[in-house]
Parts: sequence; structure tokens; C-alpha cells
Amino acid sequence: MQSAPDDLLELDQQVCFALAVASRNVIALYRPILEPLGLTHPQYLVMLALWGKAPLRFGEVAEMLRLDPATLSPLVKRLEQSGLVERQPVDGDERTFALVPTQSGTALRKQALGVPPAVIERLGMPLERLVALRDELTAVITATDVPK
Repeated sequence: MQSAPDDLLELDQQVCFALAVASRNVIALYRPILEPLGLTHPQYLVMLALWGKAPLRFGEVAEMLRLDPATLSPLVKRLEQSGLVERQPVDGDERTFALVPTQSGTALRKQALGVPPAVIERLGMPLERLVALRDELTAVITATDVPK
């Protein structure tokens, strides 16, 4: 059904509203799943990046997660304090460092393998539908990415 022009400002018609509520709800769904791992959702994202491609320079992690350095820095500090991540110097560049999971951080990956199936189960949606949704959201991210 097509909205009348005067319906364009209805809350339920707003993509931004649907994305904001879905984002909050999905992140909240992760909370009890990640709690036994000792991770918050943002910390989980940092660990996913590092489990996939470590060592990564701090700036590379910020870019992958689309976070500004000021937001990423406290996340990394907490992961370091938890003994999950460590900094390594980068050869030839004294001003930068790479991040790598510690032995404990690497071991945590095994526990984290249970996170995606638990999320899928709690969402109660078919995997194919979730994959399609992820692909659509990736297209939205691409469409809204601001060139640097």
C-alpha cells in the first residue's frame, strides 16, 4: 500500500526509526549471550576484527568498525586490562602500534563460536532471511558511507 504524501512523516514510515529500534533490540539480545565471555557488544566487534585479521594497526581496526579513534581507544584499553588484547610495535613506525589477541583472547574465540548460533536461535528467523537482511543492510552501509 502506498502512503499518501501527508503520511510521509509518520513514524512507522521512517527507515531511520526501523533501523534504530532494530539495532537497539539486536544489540540488547547480544548482551546476555556475551556476558559469560566478559565482553560488551562493541568489545565483541573489536575481537571479531582481530580474530579475523590480526595483527591490525589501531587505525585499521577503527576503519573496519567505522569508529573514530576516540571511541575505539577506551574499548581497546578495557580489552588490554582484561588481558585479551595487546599492543605490538610496528617496525619502522614508532608512533603506531598493532593490536593482537593475547593467548587468552585467542582462547576466547573458541567460546565465541557459540554466539552466532545463539543469536540466530533467539531471533527465531530462518538463516536465509538473516543473510538476506545482512546483505541489504550492507548495501545501506555502502550507500551511506561518506568518503574520507
